[in-house]
Amino acid sequence: MRTTTVDVRTGDGVADAYLVRPDGEGPFPAVLVFMDAFGLRPRLAEMAEHIAARGHVVLVPNLFYRAGRSPLFDLSLLGDPGQRGAIFARIGPHMAALTPEVVARDAAAYLDFLAALDGVAPGPVAVVGYCMGGMNALRAIEAHPQRIAALASFHAGRVVTDAPDSPHLGVGSVTGELYFAHADHDRSMTAEQIATLERTLDAAGVRYRSEVYEGAPHGFTMADTAEYDEKATQRHWAAMFDLLDRTFGR
Repeated sequence: MRTTTVDVRTGDGVADAYLVRPDGEGPFPAVLVFMDAFGLRPRLAEMAEHIAARGHVVLVPNLFYRAGRSPLFDLSLLGDPGQRGAIFARIGPHMAALTPEVVARDAAAYLDFLAALDGVAPGPVAVVGYCMGGMNALRAIEAHPQRIAALASFHAGRVVTDAPDSPHLGVGSVTGELYFAHADHDRSMTAEQIATLERTLDAAGVRYRSEVYEGAPHGFTMADTAEYDEKATQRHWAAMFDLLDRTFGR
């Protein structure tokens, strides 16, 4: 397995990204991973390698590249729950800058980069997103339904809002399969919002699974934070690989 940092040219600059290639000639199906708000760091490289070990080329772009290369924040206190609010206060403006139009434009650049790589199988890719990355990954598959065949979203917040451009309102364009894993008692994705999402998906005729991981906190997959939940994380791997295997015919 080879893990490198690469530069992906976009319409607005250059995004640094992790690229993980499995051993062998391929071609391998591609998986685009959208980071959580804390950005590129060893935990995300480790997770990308776990996905690549199953025979996928994995790209994890720095979604905040307009603000600079990773790391953008001091994450040394990420494991301290008392510091979480202060960290998010610094990250918030960068999250807000990822408008639907920006996400769609950037996603096209990431998809073009993957399509041009040697050893990547032709055809649609899958996208995986964590926290804010789950919401933005939904935006990406809505914007590029012919290029993204599946989405796996984990502990995503703000998928359902009162805004006219709420992510859930665009699911009618989706042609692939969606999987949502919701954190239990998540203030950024409440039971009412989950129900709204599911009603909207049903009305649009989208193939999906939506599950609440009982007892799991928001951010449960991130082992470098105070929110980590081992049981929920193992469940998320099983669900993700089930979706990827089905999507790519394995």
